[in-house]
Amino acid sequence: MEHVILVDENDGITGVCEKMLAHEQALLHRAFSVFIFNDNGEMLLQKRALTKYHSPGLWTNSCCSHPRPQEDTLHAASRRLQEEMGFSSPIKKAFHFVYRAAFENGLTEHEFDHVFIGNYNGAISCNPAEVMEYAYLPLKVIKEKLISHPQFFTVWFLIAFPKVVEWMLSNKMVQQEKEITS
Repeated sequence: MEHVILVDENDGITGVCEKMLAHEQALLHRAFSVFIFNDNGEMLLQKRALTKYHSPGLWTNSCCSHPRPQEDTLHAASRRLQEEMGFSSPIKKAFHFVYRAAFENGLTEHEFDHVFIGNYNGAISCNPAEVMEYAYLPLKVIKEKLISHPQFFTVWFLIAFPKVVEWMLSNKMVQQEKEITS
């Protein structure tokens, strides 16, 4: 049985809870999202396996999950990147945000989401229990797809993507917004 770390709005630990119960009761818990880019500036997306307990078959960021109780969030993000995508890469925390989203199956994600950014250009060996497909896409293409077909993406990716782009612009990872929009 998996457990998540319950937190307050400042990411202060308030307890531990069984993962499904936290999602059934919409309890705020710690999570992370990893965004990997290649040297061409393309973002690595994954299509979630059809067996996932929510958002199956939807496109999302490179990796996401929850740290285990007593586990450092950066360590958990690195561990899950290896478990889901089959590779390791240095990652660094960019920012965090809180979101709440209800799903048709009665579950709710209410997460304090730590966002990590990294770079990788090597081989990918996805875990089929987690990922059914992956692709590196230019930011401009992702933005266009989010506008034309938002139903193909996870709810947290719809929230996080513009925040990642804003962070990249402010940290000069892209020189100007027209690299993303034109």
